[in-house]
Amino acid sequence: MKKVIIPIISLLVLATASLAGFNSCKSQSKTSENLMDSIPYKKTMPEWARNANIYEVNIRQYTPEGTFKAFQTQLPRLKQMGVDILWIMPINPIGVKNRKGSLGSYYSISDYGKVNPEYGTEADFKNLVTKAHKLGMHVIIDWVANHTSWDNVWIKPHSDWYTKDSLGNIIIPKGTDWHDTADLNYDNPELRKAMIAAMSYWVKNDDIDGFRCDVAFMVPISFWIHARKAIDELKPGCFFLAEAGDPLQHLAFDMTYDWPLKDIINEIPKGKKNVSDLIKHFEDESKKFKPEDVRMHFLTNHDLNTWDGSEYERLGDAPVDAFTVLTYMLPGMPLTYSGQEEPIKNRIRFFDKDTIQFKNYARQGLLTKLNQLKTGNKALWGTSYNGSFMGLRNTSPNNVLSFIRFNKKTQVLAVFNFSPKEQIFKITDEIKGDFVNYLGEKITVQTNAVIKLKPWDYSVEISIPQ
Repeated sequence: MKKVIIPIISLLVLATASLAGFNSCKSQSKTSENLMDSIPYKKTMPEWARNANIYEVNIRQYTPEGTFKAFQTQLPRLKQMGVDILWIMPINPIGVKNRKGSLGSYYSISDYGKVNPEYGTEADFKNLVTKAHKLGMHVIIDWVANHTSWDNVWIKPHSDWYTKDSLGNIIIPKGTDWHDTADLNYDNPELRKAMIAAMSYWVKNDDIDGFRCDVAFMVPISFWIHARKAIDELKPGCFFLAEAGDPLQHLAFDMTYDWPLKDIINEIPKGKKNVSDLIKHFEDESKKFKPEDVRMHFLTNHDLNTWDGSEYERLGDAPVDAFTVLTYMLPGMPLTYSGQEEPIKNRIRFFDKDTIQFKNYARQGLLTKLNQLKTGNKALWGTSYNGSFMGLRNTSPNNVLSFIRFNKKTQVLAVFNFSPKEQIFKITDEIKGDFVNYLGEKITVQTNAVIKLKPWDYSVEISIPQ
């Protein structure tokens, strides 16, 4: 969902939700925990996600048909592109009451236990998951726990599961303009039970591998901890992505959004930020987050594309490739949104059909090489700036970013000219080892060697094993 209008303060109340509207899951029978109570729980990030990339799938707009079956034909291409995790935008039916546009918001859910009939059947979705698994990819689904549509199957029989004003009227989420949604009340333990049951259904019945949780910061962290525990008991090794940026969310989630990085990137082509702001951000990240906390790096997604403009509209054409490469080089996980491999330069409509026009896949080669490097080179596997990232000083510090990613046996050196002018500079810190060019401009990798990069140019060099 598009971010809220007012600040939201995350609450550390260790408790969570469970099931209703569905039969109780086995995972719930293992414990008699009160879902409103605080619980200590140590989640474990699945091993398969440690060197992964993630690809956001907009089923509605991906093909002319806008169905699971039609998208499934794209799986071999995405596998060849090196995609590891498929994040599929909400699969559930969309409400009709107070609907925005002709098709409504993906994030206005009318039934957590069904699939949107526009996309096909649950059997179609399950086949999609099975096919992805056979190709070695994992599938997580977008989960909207904060609010529902106004005609959700819960709203009449369980109006007490919703937030109400002083007159007893159900309200929209506070601080938003989401008039097509009704806010859920996590002070009600029965809602928590019902929500965990709904999440568990898709893991148990369709074998999904986890969740991307919409506006996770608007739902109590206590709920998410219980939900994570229940899902882990049902299927160990699931992956949880929070649409949130707070370190607190990592009590339940494996990955959160690096929104500040996106904001700095947006400002650099405008001349309002520069490389020093990036370096300050890296320092802040190293202090705020634990080594196991994964941060997601991105230039675009469904919200940014529609509401703020495509990355080309926001950054201009020339900087896009360099910033894309940067998202792969930093500790964390890179995101690709549907159509970035084409690329798409238009805003995709949110509430109506607006098919992505795939034709040439002009950037697929770049993304394939980046995915292969991320997956195959252990220097890029570290998730923390402490221990796998070393900045390199250079003679053009406001315009040129230079650093090395490393582990015990391999190094990846990345150099970027984040300016509209050619830069001639030297890296003054000591560089050890021999390197070969992998992407971008081939440069001389030696301490104090003169390096020349064109505007918005970059170089990625990998060490040669000794």
